[in-house]
Amino acid sequence: MQTTQKIAFLGLGHMGAPMARHLLACGYELTVWNRTPAKAGPLVEAGATLASSPAGAVRDADLVVTMLADPAALRAVAEEVLPALRPGTHWVDTSTVGPDPVRELAARLPEGVSLTDAPVMGSVDRAGTGELWVLVGGDPLPGPVRTLLATLGKVSECGPAGSGAAMKLVLINAVVGGVALVAEALTLGRALGLPAALVREQLSAGPLAGAVARTFADASHFPVALAAKDVALATAHAALPVLDAVHATLAARPELADRDLSRLRPDARC
Repeated sequence: MQTTQKIAFLGLGHMGAPMARHLLACGYELTVWNRTPAKAGPLVEAGATLASSPAGAVRDADLVVTMLADPAALRAVAEEVLPALRPGTHWVDTSTVGPDPVRELAARLPEGVSLTDAPVMGSVDRAGTGELWVLVGGDPLPGPVRTLLATLGKVSECGPAGSGAAMKLVLINAVVGGVALVAEALTLGRALGLPAALVREQLSAGPLAGAVARTFADASHFPVALAAKDVALATAHAALPVLDAVHATLAARPELADRDLSRLRPDARC
């Protein structure tokens, strides 16, 4: 793909660098900036231009892409970038910062500048091949932004500004929580004397994939009181802090003792 769009890419960490490299390979004219300039070396060798400051990077850009570590980093870069943005520039933030910093930034944009929150799910290798899952907030999406995001991977439009950032928090916390849950299941298996390989095999073929479906089931009846009892049985065998928290949550809802476990959903009626 050849394009006349000029991109300023700010933030060349583990995800940012391969994303920038992919955009460069797709024909975008790329100016890059990173707090540690040495990280830009391979991209410069591949044809990117290195800017000495965020403001210098964005001055002539049509599209600005940020992939920064946290809200503090985004705010720090914004302080330098905002005065240098020209009308017609589209800013695409792919950082994981949550919706509040996105909305805060949107309120500070100069006239004629748009902001799209587009955090990504996926690994470093997928970042380098344009196979990320891009969670987008902003409606309508400007044409150049839509083209850019499609270059990065599969696009899921989540709603108005901040929605992509919010969805990223939902999904990444599900991932982190799932990993913690599997780790505790493995701990429980060890405490019960089960072979680690067997536990791993059965977990891989087991219930986690159906957890979401079970949460929204409306034809089941597994009383919360029995669920609390089963959790207590598990925590008696090993230190399982996540399940301790689950048990505390169940015990704190006596009005649901005889109701199905799905009644724990915040949208469910008692």
